[in-house]
Amino acid sequence: MNWETENRKQQTLLEQELRSESYIALLLQLRHDESIFRRFETWGEVIALMREGGLSDAEKDQVLRPILRIHRSDQDPRWRTIMLVMFWPALRAIHWQKRAWDADIAERWQAVSWTFLKILCRIDFDRRPDRIAQKLFNDTAHHLYLDYKRKWSASDKEVAMDPEELTALGTDDIDYAGIELRLTQAAEIRRLRAHLEAGRINEPDFLLLVGTRVYGKTAAQYARETGMDCALARQRRFRAEATIHRHERAG
Repeated sequence: MNWETENRKQQTLLEQELRSESYIALLLQLRHDESIFRRFETWGEVIALMREGGLSDAEKDQVLRPILRIHRSDQDPRWRTIMLVMFWPALRAIHWQKRAWDADIAERWQAVSWTFLKILCRIDFDRRPDRIAQKLFNDTAHHLYLDYKRKWSASDKEVAMDPEELTALGTDDIDYAGIELRLTQAAEIRRLRAHLEAGRINEPDFLLLVGTRVYGKTAAQYARETGMDCALARQRRFRAEATIHRHERAG
């Protein structure tokens, strides 16, 4: 299965998740409190209208503002899932536009989606309450650039040498431990991605596990970076790991 097929499959799985009773309860909450939501029966209708340009910028703000306001107060990960699905095509556009930044298509998508989730937790929509959708898009692209710029700066410090120079130096300076670590990390990401593609965990869970299990962040560190509640991050990691463990033990 190629990346395009995998990505479409994951989008479909998340869209199906939004049809569950848990997510319908969130929509009913908004229908009760926000008049603009009373025209919508499902999250699919909300997302379709947001994507297809059936709403003015002002109406889009009326949709996004209460979602972000409630998310800021309760840090419920379901709001992030809703926003991830809503902005999926926009994130794919960033992913395509910035293809020159990273040849690894899967790693690039992970970087785009992770950056978007961090922006959701940091955006100050009180200071800039208008054109929120455009701000989310622009901030994601900008912070993605800053992340890659840091990587490029680190890479620029590495001096390229031809084979004869390496032979003259010997092998003492070769970072075998670093090479082994990167190979181990790549293998673990492939393992977690397999569970993602099989629908056992969702995209936010995948990003949380990559951050904590692969790159060694604590749940508290990940929570601070993304704006997530620390206890909630621990709970989500525990549930996702338990799901993976049950499957691997049964297999």
